[in-house]
Amino acid sequence: MPDSVTGGAAVIDSLVAQGVRAVFGIPGTHNLELYRYLPDSGIRQVVTRHEQGAGYAADGYARTSGGPGVLITTSGPGITNAMTALATAYADSVPVLAVSPGPPRGQVGADAGWLHEVKNQQGALAAVCGTSIRVEAADEVPDVVSMIFERFASNRPRPVHLEVPVDVLEGDWARRDVHPRRTAPPTAPSGDALATAARVLATAKYPLVIAGGGSRGASDQVTALADRGIPVLTTVNGKGVVDEDHPAALGASLRLPSAHTAANEADVLVVVGSELGDSDLWGGKIEAGREGDRTILRIDIEPAQLHKNVAADLPILGDAALVLDGLLARLGDGSEVQWDRGIAGRHRERIAIEARMDGHPWAEMQRSLAEALPPDTVVAGDSSQVTYYGTVHHWPFTRANRLVYPTGYATLGYGLPAAIGAKVAAPSRPVVALFGDGAAMFSIQEIVTAVEQGLSIPVVVVDNGGYREIRDEMVVRGIEPQAVDLTRPDFPAMARAMGARGVSADSPDELGPLAAQALDAGRPTLIHLSV
Repeated sequence: MPDSVTGGAAVIDSLVAQGVRAVFGIPGTHNLELYRYLPDSGIRQVVTRHEQGAGYAADGYARTSGGPGVLITTSGPGITNAMTALATAYADSVPVLAVSPGPPRGQVGADAGWLHEVKNQQGALAAVCGTSIRVEAADEVPDVVSMIFERFASNRPRPVHLEVPVDVLEGDWARRDVHPRRTAPPTAPSGDALATAARVLATAKYPLVIAGGGSRGASDQVTALADRGIPVLTTVNGKGVVDEDHPAALGASLRLPSAHTAANEADVLVVVGSELGDSDLWGGKIEAGREGDRTILRIDIEPAQLHKNVAADLPILGDAALVLDGLLARLGDGSEVQWDRGIAGRHRERIAIEARMDGHPWAEMQRSLAEALPPDTVVAGDSSQVTYYGTVHHWPFTRANRLVYPTGYATLGYGLPAAIGAKVAAPSRPVVALFGDGAAMFSIQEIVTAVEQGLSIPVVVVDNGGYREIRDEMVVRGIEPQAVDLTRPDFPAMARAMGARGVSADSPDELGPLAAQALDAGRPTLIHLSV
């Protein structure tokens, strides 16, 4: 081990110590010292064609792997290009670490015309991330990175920006062994709170669970509640926490009016890891508790979430899996409770009818793909009708599935780079990207990234002529449609020009077989369907 290296080694060594297997990003003038040490680190480099794509790929990697995704950019435009991706990760509580250079020490806010200078780069990133941290010496980096990963593991995960001054990256560092700190155990729940919650749940007549994104690590426990006969609704971020073929599963349908009714009829409503925000409810309303006939039990790892949007009567702070383990132990096998075992079937039927009305144009596409692709397929969607009307309701997920989708920030251009990140995270699992033509054109250049990485991803582009959701909203408001009916390229030809396969489907029934063939192509396959 050399006595002296540059500060770039402090960053890369710290990532290696945390078990980072891949980074997504683009080299630039100010971050070259990071790239000096990457080749010998064992970390896979995925070079995207835009920093926003790198951010989405890191997000997709994190959602699929369950661990943090890492993004590396240069300063100024490099990191600001990635800000929308980081805001997406913030909205959906995804652990992403963004590493970028910053102005040299003593030059912050100098307005001196420094290359890539931003008025307040750290302030800009702090506005969209959970936090932005600037180090002032290379020797600080290992401890700071270790602290960031520790917080990812023990707190509500949100993106973090690490800014390393250019002169620190390029200056000397006396290299030393870098070791991660021991991760603090998850927050344990109060025994008294668990005992009270178990008594209330045991005496309920119509209990119901809402499982959000914060329940993804508690799939076994939420399923155990469903096994005892408690209906489970999920948010979109919670889709697949319970096998959607389970008789007590009501699907990722929380935004439907019939689901609001189901939740509001419950005399004990158990909310696990969800803020119950507008992106979950789409204008719906969850009623508060009513003394004597309705109790809201909320479980969350973040104190601020326990009363957000709907106040909890019984708030329990703690890791979802630990809390539910304690609750299940106190409930036993559920044989002595008096829950109405038929309520799940009644709600399920009403919700299914409404889901068909809501998303029937997209249902046949989902059926074709779901039947042809393996049951553990990761589906990367976008803020497209084919995703939020189609995949959410009409692709029944097992617990092995994973939906990678920008629920809260509802960005366009997410699906393709997120699919790349998902495939890098889980190379042995099938990954399919599925979105509309409007979303596709936000990040279509990342087809080249998938080609370069040799990723066999079916990229299904459902072409409905532009920004159809916005067009529909204009019509509803009596606005003449404008700037929404778009000129589209020849998508298959464009994919072929970038080194991918490009094919067309003449009907929804053809999507599944074409996607299945694409899983072994050794490169991405763009499948175009015009509707």
